[in-house]
Amino acid sequence: MPCSVLSQSTCSKCFLSATASSAVIQCAAGWPYFFSMDGKYDRGPVTASLMHPSDTAAERKGNRHNGIMTIPGNGRLPRLEDVALRAGVSHQTVSRVVNNHPNVSAATRTKVEAAIADLGYRRNTAARSLVTRRSHTIGVLGSELSQYGPAKTLLGVEQAARDAGYFVSIAALRTVTDAAIADALQHFQDQSVDGIAVLVPHSHTLQVLSEFNPGVPVVTVGSAGNTTVSSAVVDQQRGAAAAVDHLIAQGHQAIAHVAGPADWIDSSERAEGWRSALLGAGLDADLLLEGDWSAESGFVLGPALLASGATAIFVANDQMALGLLRAFTEAGVRVPEDVSIVGFDDQPESGYFSPPLTTVRQDFEELGRRCVDAMLREIEDGAAVSSSTVIPELIIRASTAAPRTAESGLPD
Repeated sequence: MPCSVLSQSTCSKCFLSATASSAVIQCAAGWPYFFSMDGKYDRGPVTASLMHPSDTAAERKGNRHNGIMTIPGNGRLPRLEDVALRAGVSHQTVSRVVNNHPNVSAATRTKVEAAIADLGYRRNTAARSLVTRRSHTIGVLGSELSQYGPAKTLLGVEQAARDAGYFVSIAALRTVTDAAIADALQHFQDQSVDGIAVLVPHSHTLQVLSEFNPGVPVVTVGSAGNTTVSSAVVDQQRGAAAAVDHLIAQGHQAIAHVAGPADWIDSSERAEGWRSALLGAGLDADLLLEGDWSAESGFVLGPALLASGATAIFVANDQMALGLLRAFTEAGVRVPEDVSIVGFDDQPESGYFSPPLTTVRQDFEELGRRCVDAMLREIEDGAAVSSSTVIPELIIRASTAAPRTAESGLPD
């Protein structure tokens, strides 16, 4: 006879064959399984009370076997009602504690949480989904997750989702094509996710979204542009303009820009912020070179930037700024004495570059919260499509200063 709990021919604790007699299934080591039947033996056990000769006294008292707590007398896993009985409260109160409802006193919450811990109670998410018709899962579509910005954005969304009681299912695209995006969105639809967050800041992603109707709320994160879905964005143009305005205030007039890839919305928005700030100050905006977000691309562009005559450079991310710093160091050009540099992102290492990098900080945790808040308003309240904007912050460090006089020039 197979083990009544594991549906296996051996007991998971003693690994000995199980035998059957009457209403008791007993393994060779003497572990009894008492079970109730629906009238026919061949239907198998409905519930079982688990005790084993090698269990400790504490385990026997709580009927705990292999770390699983069961209810004395029938052996089933603990339910909401069992927690309520142990804590001496109603099952509605337990439900409020489990769902982190605010209308529960601290003393009651502590008592219920103690009962949950004692019994090892876990919510039955499958049953919950059947009742609520929700999976409590958010799909997150992302790409370029090895890059600092997308990775931190994903972490912010995942943390905010967990804080709200939702799981996250991630689809990371190796190649960003219309077909790959559509397949990922269809996959989320097949999973019955409650909402989809899109972290793919490429221009054609918005086109695919406009043509695909997943039937659940969709929120684009980090980039705006599709007014048919909600968005949680960083004001990239404002952040870039703040960087350029800082350089102009230092006295720089020839300010170059190292942009990210042209098909990234963030890259084009930052380039537009650089351009608008220069033109607004009556300065030329013609010194633009394109990198690929990597430190290597910043390093490779170093000689061309030195030859351009720029006295300051706004770089679209901190990694490219790092490569540029090395190129300048190897060329004998000092930062900021000879050339000033401003980055974007404020990754953790930026304050430890040589010199410490002036950069634009994005609050990725806040971005994640804004995304999940917008999605939950649509899921739970039926709210209309919305847009929320996070304002970036200029962090001034030691990589910027007033330009040198024309007579002093740059090193040959």
